[in-house]
Amino acid sequence: MKLVILAGGFGTRISEETINKPKPLVNIGSKPIIWHLMKIYSNFGINDFIICQGYKGSMLKKELSKYIDREKWNIKFVETGLHTMTGGRIKKIEKYIKNDDHFCVSYGDGLCNVDITKLINFHIKNKKIATLTAVKQQNRFGILSFKNKDLVTEIKEKPTEYINGGFFVLSKKIFKYLKNNKTIFEKDCLPKLAKISQLNSFKHNDFWACMDTLRDKKSLNIEWKKKNCKWRSW
Repeated sequence: MKLVILAGGFGTRISEETINKPKPLVNIGSKPIIWHLMKIYSNFGINDFIICQGYKGSMLKKELSKYIDREKWNIKFVETGLHTMTGGRIKKIEKYIKNDDHFCVSYGDGLCNVDITKLINFHIKNKKIATLTAVKQQNRFGILSFKNKDLVTEIKEKPTEYINGGFFVLSKKIFKYLKNNKTIFEKDCLPKLAKISQLNSFKHNDFWACMDTLRDKKSLNIEWKKKNCKWRSW
């Protein structure tokens, strides 16, 4: 099975780092975060990667090419456009997985200790077009409920809710729902699949994190320095 990594965005929310390089190349420890992601999948036997390039894609290719022989990875770099949306990027790699019934997709800035083998088996067993990994994230702030517009009826203090963790397994049937460069996978495609009961969730209640801000980067670097770092499975 192959892993498609969405690595073409501008990373504007962490622009302090991404002004000179793409977000997947921001380091956690001494290695870029995308290397950590690829090591996670490699630990489960997935060593074929398709990188969807965009913003500063040549830098990404140059850096990751260093690891092809060292890690025994097969990496295909695909230029998917500077302003292409996530669904459009997936659409552009269709020809590279035409012989695969299923494939994995992840964002290039997220880490997780989900069991990839169990995720894939769950997807294949349930025979849906898409499976996403549902992870729990605690809201940083309390949530208010209202009645009659202004009357507060309930305060939920920092509730924990399931969100899309960005570790997907997709059937090749997905390409019928990806129209063009403007297709946003999360807003245009996934809701349509949900309406026709073709979107499943694999619940993961352990470690998950994405690197959206400098605060996130700092937290991930702190975790990486621990002897029992939660995503280090190799």
